[in-house]
Amino acid sequence: MQAEALAELSEALPGAVSTSQEDLAMYSRDQGPVVETVSPVAVVRPRSVVEVQAVLRWATAHRVSIVTRGAGSGLSGGANATPGSVILSLERLNRINSVDPDDETAVVEPGVVNADLNAAVAEYGLMYAPDPASYRWSTIGGNVATNAGGLRCAKYGVTRDSVLALEVVLADGTLITTGHRTFKGVAGYDLTALMTGSEGTLGVVVGITVRLRYLPRDIRTLAAYFDDFPQAAAGVLAIGRARVQPAILELLDGRTLEALDDAHGSDLRSRGGSLLLVQTDGFGAAAEARAIRDVLVGLGAQVSDEGSEEADRLVDLRRHSRGDAVEDVYRVGEDVAVPKSQLVHYVAALERMAARHGVHLKVVAHAGDGNLHPTFWVQRSDGPQAEERLEQALDESVRSALALGGTITGEHGVGQYKRRWLGWEQAVEVLDLQRRIKQVFDPLDILNPGKAIVS
Repeated sequence: MQAEALAELSEALPGAVSTSQEDLAMYSRDQGPVVETVSPVAVVRPRSVVEVQAVLRWATAHRVSIVTRGAGSGLSGGANATPGSVILSLERLNRINSVDPDDETAVVEPGVVNADLNAAVAEYGLMYAPDPASYRWSTIGGNVATNAGGLRCAKYGVTRDSVLALEVVLADGTLITTGHRTFKGVAGYDLTALMTGSEGTLGVVVGITVRLRYLPRDIRTLAAYFDDFPQAAAGVLAIGRARVQPAILELLDGRTLEALDDAHGSDLRSRGGSLLLVQTDGFGAAAEARAIRDVLVGLGAQVSDEGSEEADRLVDLRRHSRGDAVEDVYRVGEDVAVPKSQLVHYVAALERMAARHGVHLKVVAHAGDGNLHPTFWVQRSDGPQAEERLEQALDESVRSALALGGTITGEHGVGQYKRRWLGWEQAVEVLDLQRRIKQVFDPLDILNPGKAIVS
């Protein structure tokens, strides 16, 4: 990029453009795997929609790639810098513009943190349902970009199910509005749904109208400990067959319980070989919890009805089950989904392939919707061959999920890292159609190139 072009941007947006090495390093990647270590040319932090439009007009004029970023909590490399790119951070667009308690909606800017929105609407007896594990720091804009999920997906769905309308800046700087303020609306193509989960490849989301839900008057949490994972997975199916709908239904294997005990001083593993964490909510929470308890006890589970303090602790431990980064370990946390009936078969296949490739494995799952997060890791001290074994195990884990009727990503998005697997799931005709859609929105291919779709 010519220095003159960057100087032009800095002059147009005083105080918003940084080329410091500290900022370039800090904003160069998200929490996902890095395919290629790249430093961006600059970081831009606009303070208004008008400034975002100015950035996109400048990028179009100079054919500069724009990688839009929220809090950087993504896990698939969707916000990783690419050669010659400028990082567009929306962290300063962090206002809650309105909350309408009667219409049960809120209008927010993309930099609003998930937890902050929930705190703001709680006083009206409302909540924003999507709750990714990173809800304390991930932004609504980032959640929209990846169509993020979370623990409450079992009952309330993913981000797309709570997004009513969007304000989007297109590649040429044009500002459009998609969707509607009403819960129902079927006029024209559903561009809001298309934009949600498009990972910044079709436009830059600068405003979001979300649907709010009622804050539960009662919450009950059950911790059901089983001897092993297959028994716990059978409990998931049994709850479904009883036609009881929990708000949260999470499954943790024995190795995950051990890791949590080591990190947090808990004693989960001593209670069983696998944990099924169940939460019901609403006026019928107690009755639903009793029905679920009866089902799980009938399968041989040790079930405790946790009070609020212990329940909060268990849910929080589940959110931290991925673990912190460890320097001497090469680790990749996966995000696949399979039909619920295939949970046991898929985990059995994972165990076999981990043993065959000589890699470590632990598994957690949003069991209510069949979304699993198997984590594979090897010691870096074992050399490059260990990393090759890990990559082979990852490839096989994805092929196995697809063979069982699953998908390569349930909630993290394709990003940069999973593009190598997209062609395994989607037909050539579908991939071509997506490329043509991308060309309509972004003819110069400047919006997050090399992400989300196969170019």
